[in-house]
Amino acid sequence: MIIGHYQHRYNVDPHWGLPQPGTYPVNDCHEMVMDARGRIILLTNETRNNLIVYDKSGKILDAFGHAFPGAHGLSIHDENGTQMLYICDIERHQVIKTDLNGRVILEIGYPAAAGVYQHADQFLPTESVVAPNGDIYVTDGYGLQYVIQHNSRGQYIRHWGGRGNGAVQFDCAHGIAIDYRNGDASLLITSRNHNAFKRFTMDGTYLETIELPGSFVCRPVIKGKELYAAVFRSGSNTNAGSGYITILDANNRVVATPGASAPVYRDGRLLPQEKEGAVFVHPHDVCVDDDENIYVCQWNSGRTYPIMLERV
Repeated sequence: MIIGHYQHRYNVDPHWGLPQPGTYPVNDCHEMVMDARGRIILLTNETRNNLIVYDKSGKILDAFGHAFPGAHGLSIHDENGTQMLYICDIERHQVIKTDLNGRVILEIGYPAAAGVYQHADQFLPTESVVAPNGDIYVTDGYGLQYVIQHNSRGQYIRHWGGRGNGAVQFDCAHGIAIDYRNGDASLLITSRNHNAFKRFTMDGTYLETIELPGSFVCRPVIKGKELYAAVFRSGSNTNAGSGYITILDANNRVVATPGASAPVYRDGRLLPQEKEGAVFVHPHDVCVDDDENIYVCQWNSGRTYPIMLERV
């Protein structure tokens, strides 16, 4: 099966990465990253093996982690030649930094110093990203909707956002990425229920909104000059099973939506998009390799394993 549009078309491999029956179980497959060795690391909230490590062919190389019942966000950062994982756990109300073998290095709890949280249960972190200077940015996408900036030791620096419909506010600040495509670093932050990404400077000054009508996007994933994202639902936040993938070019125009209707612009604005076909249920994240193949993990989709989209 070939899906996608124009210059971005993909052969669907639904059998990629399937383990032997009864081994390496998954629940929600939330996010995936690729390490410097080309291994793909999957995060699931199944505590028998929270992290499953694949090679690009789909062979399982390793599995570990049993302490992340609310595992949701996974990012990777190189620290002087050593890569570290950052896991956001919505049940532990923490961001946990580990090495690539799962050894815990740092735990960041709710930001009491921000003065807007009364207790840890209000803090439900969904994603994190680390800047070149070591600052750690966390999106509280299922909590009070703030973005919290910490230093490399996990100490509070500042926060911004919060729940609302203003330009600097969010409704489900689900994901975050650092965007270097136009030279200077900026932060792209998901506002999922607004069907948008919002751009900020590294100190939280609002710059722009990228609107994606009809698309309830998860985190932004940048590869080269393009931006990829899983769309977990479309049309409505209650439209179950309506997800797809979206791809934006360097000018932040949608150029393909594998699993959905083709992107159409009218008077400079993207028209709402809808799911087409039955490839996806609820995509939650994408990982893009150096050959521009896409690996798609899904939430609440029958405990399915990732789907591989091979670029054609």
